[in-house]
Amino acid sequence: MTIPDSGYMMENGSIELPCTPEEEARIIQELISKAESNLREGNTYYVISNRWFRDWQRYIGKPLGAYPFNEDATQSQPFLFPNTASRPGPIDNSDIIIREIDGESDDPELIITLEEGRDYVLVAQEVWEKLSEWYKGGPALPRKMISVGDAKQLSVEVFPLCLNLHDTRDRSHKVIRLSKKASLHELYSIVCRLKGIAPEKARIWDYFNKRKHTVLVASDQTLEDSNLQMDQDILLEVQAEGLLPSGFGFDSTGNDLALVPVEPLRSSVTIAGGPTLSNGFSAGYSSNTYQGSSLSSTYGDIEDGYDSMRPASKGERGGLAGLQNLGNTCFMNSAIQCLVHTPPLVEYFLQDYTDEINKQNPLGMHGELAFAFGELLRKLWSSGRAPVAPRAFKGKLGRFAPQFSGYNQHDSQELLAFLLDGLHEDLNRVKQKPYFETKDSDGRPDEEVADELWRYHRARNDSVIVDTCQGQYKSTLVCPDCNKISITFDPFMYLSLPLPSTVTRTMTVTVFYSDGSGLPMPYTVTVLKHGCIKDLIQALESACCLRTDEFLLLAEVYEHRIFRYFENPTDMLNSIKDDEHIVAYRLPKNVALLTRLEISHRYQDKCIIDSSKASERKLFLTPLVTFLEDPRNGVDIDFSVDKVLSPLRRKAFISPEPAFKDGAENGSPLEKIEEPMNSCTIQFGHEDRSMEYTEPVENSSRGMAFHLCLTDERGTCCRPVVKDTVIQPARMLKVILDWTEKEYELYDASYLKDLPEVHKSGLTVKKTKQEAISLFSCLEAFLKEEPLGPDDMWYCPGCKEHRQASKKLDLWRLPDILVFHLKRFSYSRWLKNKLDTFVNFPIHNLDLSKYVKCKDATESSHVYELYAISNHYGGLGGGHYTAYCKLIDDDRWYHFDDSHVSAAAESDIKTSAAYVLFYRRVKVQQNGVVGGPSSNRSS
Repeated sequence: MTIPDSGYMMENGSIELPCTPEEEARIIQELISKAESNLREGNTYYVISNRWFRDWQRYIGKPLGAYPFNEDATQSQPFLFPNTASRPGPIDNSDIIIREIDGESDDPELIITLEEGRDYVLVAQEVWEKLSEWYKGGPALPRKMISVGDAKQLSVEVFPLCLNLHDTRDRSHKVIRLSKKASLHELYSIVCRLKGIAPEKARIWDYFNKRKHTVLVASDQTLEDSNLQMDQDILLEVQAEGLLPSGFGFDSTGNDLALVPVEPLRSSVTIAGGPTLSNGFSAGYSSNTYQGSSLSSTYGDIEDGYDSMRPASKGERGGLAGLQNLGNTCFMNSAIQCLVHTPPLVEYFLQDYTDEINKQNPLGMHGELAFAFGELLRKLWSSGRAPVAPRAFKGKLGRFAPQFSGYNQHDSQELLAFLLDGLHEDLNRVKQKPYFETKDSDGRPDEEVADELWRYHRARNDSVIVDTCQGQYKSTLVCPDCNKISITFDPFMYLSLPLPSTVTRTMTVTVFYSDGSGLPMPYTVTVLKHGCIKDLIQALESACCLRTDEFLLLAEVYEHRIFRYFENPTDMLNSIKDDEHIVAYRLPKNVALLTRLEISHRYQDKCIIDSSKASERKLFLTPLVTFLEDPRNGVDIDFSVDKVLSPLRRKAFISPEPAFKDGAENGSPLEKIEEPMNSCTIQFGHEDRSMEYTEPVENSSRGMAFHLCLTDERGTCCRPVVKDTVIQPARMLKVILDWTEKEYELYDASYLKDLPEVHKSGLTVKKTKQEAISLFSCLEAFLKEEPLGPDDMWYCPGCKEHRQASKKLDLWRLPDILVFHLKRFSYSRWLKNKLDTFVNFPIHNLDLSKYVKCKDATESSHVYELYAISNHYGGLGGGHYTAYCKLIDDDRWYHFDDSHVSAAAESDIKTSAAYVLFYRRVKVQQNGVVGGPSSNRSS
């Protein structure tokens, strides 16, 4: 018996035929909806290679990136991706796992650099079981859903904690993988079962960097709370017959196995100078733990290797210690180095700051974040250059900001924003915040309104972060309808500056006449990068001189089909990629009363018109859209096709008009492009028998100018159109025009070939890298007046309606520490991009006087000098962060690349990798000479 390719042999010998692609999609959608309604900790999810999953999506006809499916995608755009792919083979996860050298593993290990969406997808257990039932294969990669952080956010733990177990008895080595939420009890249970020893005889050490730190006491404490890191070492010691293991008494705490139990150090004083408490800042925080202003930490809560009895002062050559990379933590290391080299923060945290820790602030983190940061800063400024492993700080960070937990790469600026805000709340001197009712400006002088709002802000927010890092800007909103003006003054911690090339975007769209009155033409327009479809349509209307009785219908053309229409004017433009092909059809405004006709084109190899050769017909050219008024039969359709093709008709004794090509000027055709007809590779309907004609084409098309077929939404069925074909009333009809030798002779098909891309990305990258922009142009783009986005409407108190008001920002009050974030990254569902544009920023004498609108004579100087940079090298997902920091006392720059620290020349710190810039205010003497840093505190 022959087994069909699309079936599976069952154990009893029968064949289980799979369901249709549509049925598979429906079943999976139902399972996804069920799983989403039952999200809870402990649920099992499975990892599936995105390579196989994309093949499956093609098979069911879903567009790429549609998982997890949503109701809108399923209902409004059913199966828009051409269903031309064959059924995929068994599930294959081999490309995302580490191949075991000694054969297959029962628990395959995932490659640590994988990214969700790019390399793998996560599916609920029910979805995996159904896909596995249909396709078999594997291996299965189950993962548990856990809650992370104090907020108990649910997350799938894709990468369990890997620990390297060292046995002191035989110096053997074994990798153990378990959840970071597992308890130390579970760790002991696994190790003892693996080694065949009694739990009471085992002692496991935190053996980070091959050095003993603390004994991991069997308890309910989690591995995460014990500060255990991915791929770190743990050490097993076994007691034999009541005796200590052999070798005890010899201190070997270097790179070899440590054989001496070194008890954790405990100090009678804290680093910050207060009395010791036994369990300060543990995971089980309680406000009763703290007494007075004292703060402390057990040895396990401070940074590894830091002697808490060391005086809190700058050590010799302090500030030159690197930070160990704990697994994709270069983003964190870069941000921390910039902050710990901020002079006011260094001065503050090297003093006794514990009296200012606010443990009751509901917006803070019980002071734990500030304490962990202070401990880390003091360690980095102590004597020596030995790299520091920021395990305790990373543990606190993951607890209070789960988005930074785990071992994926993150954004250094996002971490900086969290740290500045978190440190402020933990150090807020205001214990009881007063309430103020803000008043409208009502024509009052700006100085009066700004000072009033700044006093209100400082009455509720008073910390070293506000003292040094917070400024104030003026925001002006103007209603486009009633011209109501609203002026507010808001605080800021940093300024996110757009790169001018990211403010606007050039887009090329080909415009087609639906009534056959003109040739198709490409138009290149400039729109706001974060604008909407309405903005693009308005720009095109002006460029192509649209008549008042017309409107533009935008569509994306993909593989000679209309992939989607853009009929919602509020859809964002960032859903359109640069390499896509967008067209616009000029239609009459009363088209809602008419029948829209969509025309696709098909050719046949050697122009064979034979029903037995239907499978050789292939789509080519650009689809056309026209309209029908009360269509009744095939002749009406035939007439409309002839009308819309009329501009392409060749004229006797006159060479055909040239075709347009990428890069055409607006409204100007370019050189004609000849292309062999067999270049199209899309095979249409190769398995659909309904494509076959029921009678010879010559007979069925008698009296018709074209060979036409009516088709359905997906193009899987097709029936010929003859002059007597009855047309049922419909909002849209889709037909396929079969080109014969007659059409090639009558019409110039080159006008419908080679649609230009929305934007030539290759040319853009080259141009961007060659051009340099100044920091001032970025600042001016930030301060430029622009309309609010459609998703950020302003409620106008005059109109009592939400309006798309214009917004203008101005700098009003600048802080002593001014942070600029260069917006190199842009993210959306469809588009991810990074700009490597070189920004020319001043190192000395950055004068911002002309941008500050407050003219108060007592205001400090507006001249700044650079002291730190957070750099990002590479692209999205695979980049690396470093930092340049200046030691003010030495007046020298250094490069901090995780653990490695090296001297840097000032001439080398300006690169296209600069991402976040840190400036400090400097004094300007009366004679105009730049002096030292400003130390005056804002009031």
